[in-house]
Amino acid sequence: MIAETFFDSSTWVLTRNLTGFLVVVFWLTTAFWVYKDARRRIDDPWLAGMAAVLGLVPPFVGPIVYLFLRPPDSIEERRDRDLDNRALEDRLAERGLRCPVCRGHVDTSYVVCPVCSTRLKQACGSCGAPLEAIWQACPYCAEPVPAAAAPGEELLQPLRNRPTT
Repeated sequence: MIAETFFDSSTWVLTRNLTGFLVVVFWLTTAFWVYKDARRRIDDPWLAGMAAVLGLVPPFVGPIVYLFLRPPDSIEERRDRDLDNRALEDRLAERGLRCPVCRGHVDTSYVVCPVCSTRLKQACGSCGAPLEAIWQACPYCAEPVPAAAAPGEELLQPLRNRPTT
């Protein structure tokens, strides 16, 4: 009669085969997780496939390497952040410029504030177009801008309160 050891028993063979099967399933599952996660984070399908291969090739080490190398946020999160930033920029652009005296909304083409009549810019003496303070000539009619036509303190006073000279 032959003495049967534990390693010759059918229990050991079943345990060994079941453990091997579970290890292979876990290995393939981690590779599948790497592929699904890479598709959520990487735009290029080829790179997502390469990430899945990285998850497969060195068993159980590939997913850990992928965790260190993957993009920090998903494509959807980046899209949402870009939309939020664009909405914020639009909201800020919507507010526009304000009058330094009354804080009323003014356009960049205004010469005076329509609310408090504060002079915002100098007008061209030839064509009446609004001029920026640093311009040396009117870009609309090529008329030279006279130096110091309106002093700084006088520029921000309402027209009706300004002394006539």
